[in-house]
Amino acid sequence: MAVTREQGAVSPSPANACADERDEREAREAVAAGEAVPHGVRSVGILVLSLLAVVYTLYLGRELILPTVLALVLKLLLGPVMRILHERLRLPNSLAAALLILVVFGAIAGVGFTISIPASVWIQRAPESLSLLKEKLAVLHHPLDLLQQGLHAIENLTGTIGQEGQNQTITTRPASGLAGYLATGTATILVRFFTTMILLFFLLASGDRLLRGFIEVLPSFSNKRQAVEIAHEIGTNISGYLLTITMMNTLVGVATGLAMWACGLGTPLLWGATAFLLNYIPILGPLAGLVIFFVAGVLSLDWPWYALMPVGLYLLIHIAEGETITPMLLAKRFTLNPVLVIVSLFFWHMLWGVPGALLAVPLLAMLKIVADRVEPLKPVGHIIGS
Repeated sequence: MAVTREQGAVSPSPANACADERDEREAREAVAAGEAVPHGVRSVGILVLSLLAVVYTLYLGRELILPTVLALVLKLLLGPVMRILHERLRLPNSLAAALLILVVFGAIAGVGFTISIPASVWIQRAPESLSLLKEKLAVLHHPLDLLQQGLHAIENLTGTIGQEGQNQTITTRPASGLAGYLATGTATILVRFFTTMILLFFLLASGDRLLRGFIEVLPSFSNKRQAVEIAHEIGTNISGYLLTITMMNTLVGVATGLAMWACGLGTPLLWGATAFLLNYIPILGPLAGLVIFFVAGVLSLDWPWYALMPVGLYLLIHIAEGETITPMLLAKRFTLNPVLVIVSLFFWHMLWGVPGALLAVPLLAMLKIVADRVEPLKPVGHIIGS
């Protein structure tokens, strides 16, 4: 490198100084370009990663998060009853909470024990029921055979599906493995149930203490007021929604049980409880109910007209409730986009199973309430309610 010496100091030559200056300028321009252009892309990437982290946390921590969310939703459902016991009857919060827990626990345990016997009978009859179902639906074999022949013709034309089918092996779950799977599932359900009941007791006994503590730590008065408004709207609308849905589902369960008893299907409590639970899951629940009552009618009653009575009566009950009465009762509270309701059902079922599907609509409604109150999220609330 060529350098010039002056008073013992070494300094770069003019050519090298110009090159260094040019390199620094290009580096600054590259940094500026890197900060300006990909900023939006980087923000989207961070948002996507954050959402994925939240989803992963919800799935990984479901053994704690799911009972907590269930307890919070049940607190909203039992809130009006809790206020009556505490404010009108002057019962202490802890005593009122204990009474409610005992009533809820007793009702669930009593119904569960009552329907467990007929449900176990249906499960034990499953192998022979399949052959009986096939025999009674023999009238449908001809169109199904035609469909199968058409599929075979397509396979022969492509020549690939049939070759792959030759290499496939069919595996079945041993009876002992199935029993172990059911036992493990039952144990998990019981653990979640007791965890939910314990959390629900402390939430009811503490009243609004947790909410007040959260509001007190907010930095500004506007944030505090916004949080109070959101909490009040969630407490009013979601509580009213849950009470309305529970009341209508109870009526649907009673009507379905009586209808099945009138048809001669037997075990009306089992069918009423089935209709009650399925009605908490919009769209997909009633569809599953149609399949269940169709199969139950075919297996228990004479084919075809008597066998079709259970599913026909269930369909009439659902139309009367789901298409007329319930929409009128809930129209003043909020409306939800049916497409997003389905997406929410699949999403929460993917994370938390059947309890997630039961919580899908209340959680979507809570998201809409929060989005309507927070300015940057108002477009999200508009889309959910469109």
